[in-house]
Amino acid sequence: MKNETVKAGMKIGATIGGLVFVVFGIMPGFYFGSYGTLILLQKLMGGTVEPTLFVRAAVVMGIMVGIACAAAISIVGGGLLGTAMGYVVSAPASARGKQAAAEKM
Repeated sequence: MKNETVKAGMKIGATIGGLVFVVFGIMPGFYFGSYGTLILLQKLMGGTVEPTLFVRAAVVMGIMVGIACAAAISIVGGGLLGTAMGYVVSAPASARGKQAAAEKM
């Protein structure tokens, strides 16, 4: 029973983490991905960045990486919290099972 509870908690936590990402994570991922890419390109090119095709493509890739990182953090963090909650919920049941087994002996 403990293993099923922990797995269910992990799935519920990951789902909630995904919903949190959809509500609160897309915009920061977009912002930090684009801003980080522009700062990186500015340092590599040694000054202001002209809006060329290469720069625009790099910014789009940076946005995609930023959004993917925000999604990964939200989903994995939610899964970890859900797993921890699964262990907390299943702890009293496993203690009762051990106590009942000890009483039978």
